[in-house]
Amino acid sequence: MNCIIVDDEGAARMIVEQLCSKIPELDVIESFSNAMEAMKFLNQQTVDVIFLDIHMPGFTGIDFVQTLKNPPRIVLTTSDTNFAIEAYEYEAIVDYLVKPITQARFEKSIVKVKTALEKAKVPAQVTTKAASNAEEDIYINIDRRLIKLKLNEILVVEAKGDYIEVKTEKKNYRVHNTLKSIKDKLPDNMFLQIHRSYIINFTKIIDIEDNSVLIEKSVIPISRSNRPELMRRLNLL
Repeated sequence: MNCIIVDDEGAARMIVEQLCSKIPELDVIESFSNAMEAMKFLNQQTVDVIFLDIHMPGFTGIDFVQTLKNPPRIVLTTSDTNFAIEAYEYEAIVDYLVKPITQARFEKSIVKVKTALEKAKVPAQVTTKAASNAEEDIYINIDRRLIKLKLNEILVVEAKGDYIEVKTEKKNYRVHNTLKSIKDKLPDNMFLQIHRSYIINFTKIIDIEDNSVLIEKSVIPISRSNRPELMRRLNLL
């Protein structure tokens, strides 16, 4: 079984590597000090199991799990027992190891991993709106006039009270409507709500820094709850 280790503490990574070295079936192919680097690796490689710390700066273990499209089996390694109940809400998480981890407890965890791998089924594909929608148009109602906008020219949709502002590459349009209403009409392969007040065309992102994205000259906030889905959608190198 190929595995990786993700933990911001070097000593903790070494301990897990030592535990793995005593299990002949385990092959540690890489270890990472942060979730972002691990995510980039997993965009290129597949593994059978991840040994994952929960508390890491910037991007927690739980955030990381939420970003993975087809996650492998995951064993959480942490000194915090408070996340045990939440952790088991995720199908990919098969065990929760509390530090310091003994070899005997670690071996029991590997048995759980093997069992989970044997029972694993092909994950259901997420159904999205057809990619052909990227070439479609949308009509907005402005003072009883229907104005056609090309979807790939829409940059941001912002909620402003009883109105939404649709920002395009050429101009902005103020529409009497709700964010939810327009969200239902926008294709998933181009648009994502990243904040309660903003939907963005994520193909137009120029830069991401901390909790915001840059689209043209607009800086758009990202809510913590929406950040994992945004990171999952991006094609990281």
